[in-house]
Formats: sequence, structure tokens, C-alpha cells
Amino acid sequence: MRAWLEGEWQRLGGGALVFLPFAIAFRAVSALRRALYRAGILRSWRAPVPVIVVGNITAGGTGKTPLVIAVVEVLRAAGRNAGVVSRGYGRVPPTDADPRGVVRVLPGVATPEYFGDEPVLIARRTGVPVYLSPDRPAAVRALLAAHPEVDVIVSDDGLQHYALARDVEIAVVDGERGFGNGLPLPSGPLREPVARLREVDCAVVNGGNSDRVPAPRQFAMTLAGECFVSFSGQELLPPEFALAARGRRVAAVAGIGNPGRFFAHLDRLGVGAQRHAFPDHHHYQPGDLRLPGAEVVVMTEKDAVKCAAFADARMWFLRVDAALPPEFGAFLLERLAARKEP
Repeated sequence: MRAWLEGEWQRLGGGALVFLPFAIAFRAVSALRRALYRAGILRSWRAPVPVIVVGNITAGGTGKTPLVIAVVEVLRAAGRNAGVVSRGYGRVPPTDADPRGVVRVLPGVATPEYFGDEPVLIARRTGVPVYLSPDRPAAVRALLAAHPEVDVIVSDDGLQHYALARDVEIAVVDGERGFGNGLPLPSGPLREPVARLREVDCAVVNGGNSDRVPAPRQFAMTLAGECFVSFSGQELLPPEFALAARGRRVAAVAGIGNPGRFFAHLDRLGVGAQRHAFPDHHHYQPGDLRLPGAEVVVMTEKDAVKCAAFADARMWFLRVDAALPPEFGAFLLERLAARKEP
């Protein structure tokens, strides 16, 4: 169902028209909610440290997780101590969570079933404190109470979570799919109108710049540092992996917002594979990866955190980093400095 719906989001077809009354209602409720926050009727909580929100205005994968990791690295290089908060989409909160659902992701022991795939990946890659809750102000308060050394918060997603005041807004845009048919959910992919991008500090376009993005500042993001990693820890650069896989039956699996982007990237790296797409945040079971006849199975790093418990010797994942121009880091630090002014 989700795959069909996302296909409809890219065109003005019958599916979009069927859901149009719900889309109109969604747009009206979203606009009213934002107006209530702007008028001060609904109150935003401001943290005692700067807050950077990395989010998007569309549903589905845009490349937000690699950008969150890159933002943390920019802050670390500048001598800042970052912490990350997230909702933890798709997780099942542990029974020991507090009444507001706040939990901490422990990189060595946290499992994606209970903490979400993206937060676990962020915690493992960055090593910074990561706290989860649907109530993001509660997550920030818990994080700062446990880690007083943290002097800047990065919110993974939450562009529409106006209960948490923010100092810098970064919107991620999929340079390939753009804004689909331009309609709000569920007729289209939009959580907010495209005009919302005029209000963010900058947009990061995954895959290159776009003249369809009305943000005041725009940066291009690409993927770099590709490395194929086995679950036993062996690492191969793309040419080495492509050579090792030549003549063998390769299967590629992806349970992300835009599986086609991953499959196309493998093709560009010289790794031809039979494609197996799963829904975003799919909870893998061993049977999903049996894939009879496959001699090599390759997946995204986000999928890998959910498959480690039952991975076998055939399985590899592609580790990538977000590549951004140096101007992005300078822009982000300038924005943070400006927000320190009363």
C-alpha cells in the first residue's frame, strides 16, 4: 500500500484525487496549528542552548540522516559539544521509558526495534548523546540534565514540531523526486507547502542544486566516502567490491524512503544486483533475507542496524557520508553565532 501511495505522490492521478478531501483537511489543520504557534496561543519551549532542526517538508526519505551526522561533525570540528534528539519513528518504546516516553540511545546495546533505526545509526556513527521522545522538549530537558556539557542540540526531523523553539532550521530536499505532485498528505508527499522553505535558514538538496527550491540559501549534498562493509568488519572500496562480486549472484535490499536511489547508486558503483525494496523503517525478519540463489546480499547502513542479529557471511552494507561544500559549515556556524545575540 505504501509503495503504491508513494507512486501516486509523484503524479496527478486517480489516487491523488481520491484522497483530495483528506489532503485539504490536512492542509487546513496544519496551517491552523502553525498560526496558533505564531500567535503565541500555543507556546514553544526554548532550550537554554541553541537548537538546530534538520527536517523536511515531504514524507519519505530525503537523506536527512547522513546530513544530521554531518552537522554533528561540523559542530565537533568547531569545538562544540552536540546532543541529538529525535522522535524515533517506528520504534516500540521500552517499558522503562518515563511518562513522556524519553529514552536514551546507548550505542553499544540499543536495538532498532526499541529505539528506531535512524537514532541507533546516528548514535553509533557520532558517539554523541541521543535522546528520543515524541515530546521533543522533554527529550531536550532530559538530555541536558544528564549531559550538562552539551552546548548545542540537533533535532533529527521535527521541522513541524513547533513545541520546540529552534535557532537554525535546515530543510533537506530530495533533488531527484523534488516535491512530487505538489499536493499535501495523503494526496501528495507535502507535510507543509513549498513556500515554507522561504522561512528556513537554508535548504540542502540531496543530489545537487535545484531552481525549484525557494529557500534563501541552498547547498548541494552528495554521497561520498563509499565503503562496503561486511558484518564481520571487512571493508572494501567500491572497485574492490565490484570486482569481488563479478560473476556472482548479487541481491540488493533497501527498506528506506527512496529505495530506487540506493539501487541506482549501486549501479553507478559497478555493482549490478537483483533489487528487493521494502517499506521505509521495515522491521526485517530472517526470512526476508533468505533470498534463495543470492551469493552476495548488499544493503544500506540503515538496514544493517536492523539485520545484525541474523546476518550471515553473504551480507554487506554500503557505508556513505554526506559531502557538503565548505561554505555549508561556515554558514551554519555563522548562524549559531548570530543566534547568541539577545
